Amino acid sequence: MEDIQKFTFSVYTENNIGILNRLSAIFLKRHFNIESMTVSKSEIDDVHRFIFVVNITKSQSDKLIGQLEKQIEVIRAYSHTEDEIIYQETALFKISSKHLYDEDIQSRLKFKRANIVAITPHYFVIEATGLKDEIDNMHDKLKPYGLLQFVRSGRIAISRPKMAISELLKEYS
Repeated sequence: MEDIQKFTFSVYTENNIGILNRLSAIFLKRHFNIESMTVSKSEIDDVHRFIFVVNITKSQSDKLIGQLEKQIEVIRAYSHTEDEIIYQETALFKISSKHLYDEDIQSRLKFKRANIVAITPHYFVIEATGLKDEIDNMHDKLKPYGLLQFVRSGRIAISRPKMAISELLKEYS
């Protein structure tokens, strides 16, 4: 029996209305829970990149690539294991200004990839970048200070191996 592992899918698409719904429906039909999702412009004009993170087997990943690429708007889909990508998440933490000068918070900012990005009389906002576990750890450590708000991005990722998407698109044009 195959092991379940975390796969990161990069799906390059035309930017058409409803594409997000059609792509997410492919995961839904197979009962795959999307752990994280982001959408952005890609390195190619007029092409968007969806990044989905899913825990599935290798054979399920291979089948999913085939299903994703059957969508008319999908130009190409790739799947990568954890060791094949460089990835990060970003989070924002809004905390009451009464804690701004607490030594504990200041020390956390020195040792993390974190910065204060806004300060008002009532609150301050910390932006942090890192792996999921690092963001989770920072959340847990800041929670006792009364988080007023917390939000995190989905995973953003770049592959270690070359993805020949630019060359493919030259042929596609």
